[in-house]
Amino acid sequence: MSDVPLTVNTFKTVFGTQQPPEQVVPNPILQVLMVKRIAPQPGAPERYRIVLSDSVNFIQAMLATQANPLVQSGDVVKGCIVQLNSYQANLIKEKKILIVIDLHVLRQYPVQKTIGEPLSMDEPQQQTGTAQPQPNAPQQATANSFYGAKPAQPPSRAVGNTGGRSVQQSSKTDTHANTYPIEAISPYQQNWTIKARVVFKSDIKHWTNKSGEGKLFTVTFLDETGEIRATGFNAECDAFYEVLQENQVYYVSQCRVNIAKKQYSNINNDYELMFQSSTNIQPCEDSSVPQIKLNIVKLADLEQVEPGAMVDVLAVVKEVGELGSITSNATQKTHDKLEITLVDSSDAWVRCTIWGNQAKTWEVPADNVIAFKGVKVSDFGGRSLSMQFSSTMMVNPDLDDAHALKGWYDGQGTRDLSTFTSHQGLSSAGAATGRKDPLKTIDQVRDENIGSGDNQYFSLKATIVFIRTENVYYPSCNGATCKKKVTLNDDGSGWLCMMCNETWEKPHYRYIMNISVNDAFGQLWLSCFDEVGNLIMGKTADQLQELHARSELPDEDSMDAKIAYDATFKDAFCKTYLFKCRAKEDNYNDEKRMRYQVMSASPLNFAAEAAKLAEQIALYNI
Repeated sequence: MSDVPLTVNTFKTVFGTQQPPEQVVPNPILQVLMVKRIAPQPGAPERYRIVLSDSVNFIQAMLATQANPLVQSGDVVKGCIVQLNSYQANLIKEKKILIVIDLHVLRQYPVQKTIGEPLSMDEPQQQTGTAQPQPNAPQQATANSFYGAKPAQPPSRAVGNTGGRSVQQSSKTDTHANTYPIEAISPYQQNWTIKARVVFKSDIKHWTNKSGEGKLFTVTFLDETGEIRATGFNAECDAFYEVLQENQVYYVSQCRVNIAKKQYSNINNDYELMFQSSTNIQPCEDSSVPQIKLNIVKLADLEQVEPGAMVDVLAVVKEVGELGSITSNATQKTHDKLEITLVDSSDAWVRCTIWGNQAKTWEVPADNVIAFKGVKVSDFGGRSLSMQFSSTMMVNPDLDDAHALKGWYDGQGTRDLSTFTSHQGLSSAGAATGRKDPLKTIDQVRDENIGSGDNQYFSLKATIVFIRTENVYYPSCNGATCKKKVTLNDDGSGWLCMMCNETWEKPHYRYIMNISVNDAFGQLWLSCFDEVGNLIMGKTADQLQELHARSELPDEDSMDAKIAYDATFKDAFCKTYLFKCRAKEDNYNDEKRMRYQVMSASPLNFAAEAAKLAEQIALYNI
């Protein structure tokens, strides 16, 4: 037994009388079983919902906004003991709710596990005396079984042939007393049931190794508290693959809980489920379970995201490309792919690659809103997105943000794509990267050994004094996202990309430049790629290559082309830029050397630079 003097039967007493609750049970001492933030409406203050227990029953409660600092400071947490100084009892839609106006934490009692075995106040209570227990009597609750748990119904009839696995048919009246939120699931919990929506179901994946062969599929379950990944192997794959359908709600229990393998999943949960022969899955009709949970990143903000990270985006399909394919150099397998163009209200666009069967069966036309969860951010001279095996997608989701985005698109977004900001341009030719890269001088870059060990980023204000003219550009693939070097076929019939297995009539030339820059303190060599090269040279690599080709022709125009070619380099000299750079240490012939790559560049804003100088001068009180 606990030594904490909880005020037993507080809720039964309060809701069993017509008198003011503060007169019936003044200053009750209770335990907090849950604290949850409620997403505020625009312009509204934050609100918090808590669950309180008197050791016999638990009940949901709303905190008045003046009590928010107790939550925000970390005083009111799950398991703490509190005393209510002022509160009200309400009945909202036949649901008992407390409104907590004022409370304080009893710090003399430590944070602890659930005291007693409280039951929900919204469930029918067993009668005392000699009455026989009813089959629908409420089960015991734990600290996490407080999401409106209802008494279990008698077992429903089984449907379908599932090889002995338990799959049951349900109706709106199905109830489960021991329903847990997904956030509470762990290997230490027993006899739990979750009520969740399938927001993603993968194709069946077959595998072969030295131990044999098999198959598996995965699903992602979602409720209002979070999401969790579940996997079915072999027999369970056969039993449950057709049962579980995307966007449907199910009761799920008797799964094995494992530590999540993060290399195979982008789900924000430390645990994952594995279906077993004893797993029970029962359909449920409940529209209140959320359809999707997104941490939306605006397309214009992708530059702030590190390459390789997984993000959620909500955007409108602007263009749908043609179905293509690439052949893997490692496995020689052919993979179908489809490029789509996305836009959103940040006035930026980005390419997203769809792979495999989803690419072949793509049926989402332009002008539709689409939500992607867990797409991978890639970076090569810009930003692009790529769907992964674990990524999920929802077309025209019933979300407030999606409706608002569709309204923006219909009103402002149907304009030509050229009026949107190219993300490749944003990342390379003058827009801020969002990273707070420290401004360094060249001697500081060298003296501080920036880049030694790990990649480091810095900003540098410097002037171009020389550009190497050898190998200043290379012939690249014409694919939308492929930038690999192409080679001329032996018969001169075209240019072959080994990565895409495509032959092009002519290549797309891209810059790969080495420039020497100076500031007042030293000299540094920087490497630049295409978008930065376009900014520095004032023309594309295709245009520069054309000048070079014309300069070698035996005709009267060759001299003019040669003059224009050389002038392009000379015009680029003695111009000052703000470079955002990455320092990286590599090995060449067993010798370590530092390489500095320009991630983006922008001409100086002289008004801003003058303002900075004025601020520095003001510090001297001159």
